[in-house]
Amino acid sequence: MNAVLFPLAFLLAVPFWALMILAPGRSVTRRIAGSPLIVLAPLAVWPVAIAPDFTAFAAEMLSPDLAGVQALFLRPGVVTAVWAHLIAFDLFVGRWIHLDARDRGLHPLLVGPILVLTILLSPIGLALYLALRALRRPQPTNSTSQ
Repeated sequence: MNAVLFPLAFLLAVPFWALMILAPGRSVTRRIAGSPLIVLAPLAVWPVAIAPDFTAFAAEMLSPDLAGVQALFLRPGVVTAVWAHLIAFDLFVGRWIHLDARDRGLHPLLVGPILVLTILLSPIGLALYLALRALRRPQPTNSTSQ
């Protein structure tokens, strides 16, 4: 079952990534990516994958230690559930980047590669976007003219 669920988690996220990268200015993208509920698609894999190992997983999460977490990661269902969690979280981060970049007027050709990097190496994609965001701060408007 995990042989199906593991790739399914990513496949369920692909349409959302495709919209944000390939059609960032389209109204359908704005409508769909505007909802944080897009992360529910890959998250649907989590409960199915974790179910056989839920008791051990929950017990370890209540009192985690390295050896216990390592032991959990020997179980395919736990790895699949954590993978689904990562895919959903990366999608949430990518969604935030997409929406924030639109609000800031950043060009999609600049943001698209960052989103691809976020899919592949989320911490690096996020750090790169945060650096770009810091460099491209909106200028404060001076509402008091003298």
